[in-house]
Parts: sequence; C-alpha cells; structure tokens
Amino acid sequence: MARAHNFSAGPAALPTAVLEQLPDALLEFGGTGAGIMEISHRSKAFSAVNARAQERLRRILGIPADYTVMFLQGGATQQFAQLVLNLLGRDDAADYLETGNWSKKAIGDAKRMARCENRWSSAEEGFRSVPRPGEYTVRDEALFLHYTTNNTVYGTQYSEAPDGQGKPLVADMSSDICSRPVDVSRHGLIYAGAQKNLGPSGVTAVILSPWALDRSQQVVAQRGDVPTCLQYAPYAKKDGLYNTPNTWGIHVLDLVLGWIEDQGGLEAVAAVNTRKADKLYAELDRTGFWTGHARPDSRSQMNVTFTLPSEELTKAFIEEAEAQGLTALKGYRSVGGIRASLYNAVSEQAVDDLVAFMGDFEGRHG
Repeated sequence: MARAHNFSAGPAALPTAVLEQLPDALLEFGGTGAGIMEISHRSKAFSAVNARAQERLRRILGIPADYTVMFLQGGATQQFAQLVLNLLGRDDAADYLETGNWSKKAIGDAKRMARCENRWSSAEEGFRSVPRPGEYTVRDEALFLHYTTNNTVYGTQYSEAPDGQGKPLVADMSSDICSRPVDVSRHGLIYAGAQKNLGPSGVTAVILSPWALDRSQQVVAQRGDVPTCLQYAPYAKKDGLYNTPNTWGIHVLDLVLGWIEDQGGLEAVAAVNTRKADKLYAELDRTGFWTGHARPDSRSQMNVTFTLPSEELTKAFIEEAEAQGLTALKGYRSVGGIRASLYNAVSEQAVDDLVAFMGDFEGRHG
C-alpha cells in the first residue's frame, strides 16, 4: 500500500519509523504477555513507559528539573477551563492575547470564571497576524499572560514568546510543541494536545512550573468547588496517573519523542521545518496566482494557509492534489482556500512534491 503525503492539521501525520514499531505492542508488550492497551496503568511495564516519555520531553525541551510534567486527557480545550480553575480565584485577573479560534475559545472560557481580559486581538483583520512588541500592555493586577503559540486555522505563529511584562506566561503550544527550541523557564504553564507533533489524539502534555503547582493548591482550597479530576495536584502526586490515562497514546508519544531525539533534537528538527516552510512560501510568493492569508512577519511554519483566484480553482486544486497523493489540503471552513500543515512528521519530499504540483497546476490554470 502506498502512503499519501498527509498534510492534515490534526490528527496529523506520524513518523513512519514510529508507525512501524506499533503492531507488536498491540499483541504483546515488554514481556507482559498482553498488549500495551491491556495492561494496568499502574504496572511496572507501563510506569516505565510513562516515566521514559516524561524524561524524554524534559530533555528535548530543556524543562527545568523543578517543573512537573504530566500527560493528561481532555485535550487542550479542557485546559482552557482547567488552568483557570487552578490558577485564578473568582476575583483574580489574567490577560490574554487573541490570535485565532483557539485563543478566542480560551478567553471565552476564562471570562466565565475569573476577571480575564483580551488585551490584543487580530480578529478585525481576519486573524492575519500576531502582536508586535509594544502593541499591548499587561495589567498590573494580571497574574499571567496567556497566548497561543501557533494558530492552525489562520496560519500565524509567534516567532518568539511574547513579552509577559513581568508576568508568567501561560501557553497553548498544541500545534508547534517540539517543532523548535523554546525557553520553558519563561513559562508558568505550558499545555499541548498531542495530535500535531507529539502523537495521537487523546493525550495532552501539561508542564507546570513550581509557581503554577503551588498556586493551584492555594486556589483550589480557596474556591472549594473544583472537582478532583480537574485539580492539578492529584495528578502531580501520581506522575499523571491519578486515574487511568490513554496508555496507548502515551506509548506512541514516547516513541515519537524518541524519534525526535534520533533526528538530532529540536535544533535539527527546527532546521528541517524551516526549510520546508521556506520552500512552500517561496512558491506562494513567486507569482500573484496564490494569496497567502497570514501577514509575512507572522507566518506559521506549521500551517501554511492560502487561497486561489476562485472557488472553482480551489475545488479543482484539492481534487487534483488528492489524485496525486497530496491529501488533507482543504482549508478550515471559516477561512476556505488551502491549508498545508507541515508538522514534524511531514517530510521534505512531501513539500517538494506539493511545490512541484503547485507549479504544474498554475501552469495549466493560471
């Protein structure tokens, strides 16, 4: 069977080298006599997987030793509410930067539970950019600044972390975690759904600073109404294994992190991602046939979004690309056009083939 070049925005492509390791674990894992999905999450065999995945993520991201790493459920969407319930009392304040659908949803949930404000938004321009330095201010009373590192729908990305103006940063890194180096120590809390660069859906990486963990215990006691399953502390005390996690998903995540280390770590992965994005943006900019959505200084390396001159051509592009084995290129419904997601597991050859197809398509339809 020939595998297509998968440009899906998520769940996204997984490394072939990882996929090839999975069948054996389904039937018998680590001498247990059972598959990875059939053994207890508290068994020595699975505890070793969980610990190894945590340690690999620590090494890859350079996570400080006193930070807590957990693999939870509920996706990044659950974290929109969970982080507020753990970090903010009802009268506490936090500031948000709105750069797309997911940050918009995050601020929507936050406002229901605390004094949270949107301090900057690119909504009026169609979410084509992220803020430049000096374009926003953080309130004195704000306890943290929340931002979404990469915006899958509109194809924008921070080239570096925004200025917290003395406040801890809280980041949704779902769609670009482990795609490039990041200074974790500048962040009070990081969360990321796994289904872009870390593994399959159903796992969420949560990284807590000592400030966030201590703060969560104080706020939970103050609120008095936070369900145990939404508190961070019980999970932290059990290495993320307070309840039964997605054991299969964590196993795959562990293998993906091992694959990243085999590539040479984040510096090497980031170099490949830069080359892929540069090739595709160069083709977009070559003529006026294609129109990129994001402002050039805010372009994402993970999700490249663009439109064609008409809906008819867009439909033809998607259909012809599918026939060539270039799949999942249809843009998000609120944006339309084309979206090519270039996550870690998308090869340079896939991008080369897409660029070649674009040149051919323009030659025939331009």
